[in-house]
Amino acid sequence: MPMERLVIVSDAHLGSVPDRVEETFLTFLDHVPALGDGLLVNGDLFDFWFAYRRVIPRAGIRVVARLGELARRLPVAMTGGNHDRWGGSFWEKDLGIRFHPHELRIPLGGRTALAVHGDGIAEQRWSARLMSRITRHPVTSALYHVVHPDVGIWLVDHMSGHLADSTRDSAILDAAAVRQRSWAEHRLASDPEVGLLVMGHTHRPALSETDPGRHYLNPGAWLDGNRYAIATASGVTLNQFPG
Repeated sequence: MPMERLVIVSDAHLGSVPDRVEETFLTFLDHVPALGDGLLVNGDLFDFWFAYRRVIPRAGIRVVARLGELARRLPVAMTGGNHDRWGGSFWEKDLGIRFHPHELRIPLGGRTALAVHGDGIAEQRWSARLMSRITRHPVTSALYHVVHPDVGIWLVDHMSGHLADSTRDSAILDAAAVRQRSWAEHRLASDPEVGLLVMGHTHRPALSETDPGRHYLNPGAWLDGNRYAIATASGVTLNQFPG
């Protein structure tokens, strides 16, 4: 059954942020059933996540467990980001959470929402675009599976800043946001089935109606002021928790 009120959150980067960010996110998850009838996590929930065949990272385990509990009450969907798209079958098989490493189509009222994290689209530096291609390549994931988890997680702890363009330069970030919006408008124009295109990655909140009843949304980063959005069949709102 299509959802009527979809709660959307992105870019929490849990594991590299202060503990209070995770604590507030756990409280937010407790409130999701009162905010909507479905949840979309649109990438980079964790600063690193890799599901080995029999092992998952210890960091963030409370959030993982809470998401599993929530998924027993209402639909939960996730896309992977450039920091956490290597979920394999873990999310769906073990927790009942719909997951795709790149993009998902979600029925929302009478329209379709398309969720795309957005890495590899808005980067302003060639090195960040190259890293996005590397992290998306299936060979990278296959090779990482043979690395011992303790070694693999240690490596990422020292490399996570290179998984994307980590600049704080406002001009570069503004340009990335403009580029992302332009890509979103073209995608919406070429895919008439989609009424709502959800993106993340740039950490810049954005909301625009590209055509009557059709929207582009970036809820902004959870790590930057507990940002989230609520989408319905007729509109979208940007919010901060608690609000």
